[in-house]
Amino acid sequence: MHNNFYKTVFLILFLSSSLFGVDLHLLTHYRNNGINDIEKELDKKLAQESYWNDYLKNIDTSFGYFESYTNILTCDKSKSRLSIYKKDDNNTYQLKKEYSAYTGKMKGDKHKEGDLRTPVGVYNIVKKITKVDSFYGPMAFVTSYPNIYDKYQGKTGQGIWIHGLPIKQERDEFTKGCIAINNQSIECLDRNIDISKTILIIDEESVKKEASKERLSKVLASLFAWRYSWIYNDIDTYLSFYTPEFKRFDGMNFEQFKKYKTRIFNKNEKKTIIFRQINVIPYPDTKDIFKIAFLEKYKSNSFSFTGNKVLIVKLTENKFNIITER
Repeated sequence: MHNNFYKTVFLILFLSSSLFGVDLHLLTHYRNNGINDIEKELDKKLAQESYWNDYLKNIDTSFGYFESYTNILTCDKSKSRLSIYKKDDNNTYQLKKEYSAYTGKMKGDKHKEGDLRTPVGVYNIVKKITKVDSFYGPMAFVTSYPNIYDKYQGKTGQGIWIHGLPIKQERDEFTKGCIAINNQSIECLDRNIDISKTILIIDEESVKKEASKERLSKVLASLFAWRYSWIYNDIDTYLSFYTPEFKRFDGMNFEQFKKYKTRIFNKNEKKTIIFRQINVIPYPDTKDIFKIAFLEKYKSNSFSFTGNKVLIVKLTENKFNIITER
């Protein structure tokens, strides 16, 4: 079953040689060494920036690279504005709605519970709540604050929502950290988004558009170079992708992580690692931080896992460094 799958993949790639660059060299590898050698060659090609440069050429990279999200919500705190961008039939993100919004009373990024600031960052919408106190209007959308990067930075607090305005009570023009829009707007927002396919980007000022394709190619190629070292048990190269200041979501530091991974790599097991639904988002209010989220399918002789994976990486002099992951 496993071999048949890879033979099918090879035939598809070979028949599409003009698109994927499968050449005489690769075919000769297959003739001499079989499908496993071809698999390794293709894994190596996925780690080349030239592949990603070509792949991204005609893709809309407004706000980043997205395979999972059809809706991008942006909040510009300086202009008190919440906007919806939706992917159209041409796979480009178009501005569909804008709402006036209230944000935290204090300016700047949120750092601790009760500081009256709206966080700056990239968030999922975890759920919609319809049974809320009338102070929050007819409904609220719960965000994923604090996310993995917030926790890495030691930020505290919770309960950052997008919600409506009081039905019975009065309020001022600020929030304690949430994003509030009027009740007609919150109902409009509800009609226009699928929360499972929506990402929220909050920035202090205008959210950046048109992320650099060159930098996105660098990040994607590095992601697959990291994967390559993982699949083929190259522990030194694998660990070189992690910064010494690395701290995993559960608090494991780099030295602990190194010992843990070395034990696993020493088993020298055959692995299958597939990444799907990849999303790369330049982190707001930074120059070199990216959030990478994807669905990972991992299988070895002793362990299997299918689930969501998140990396926070920093590009330092074009070097890809993982600072935290979940």
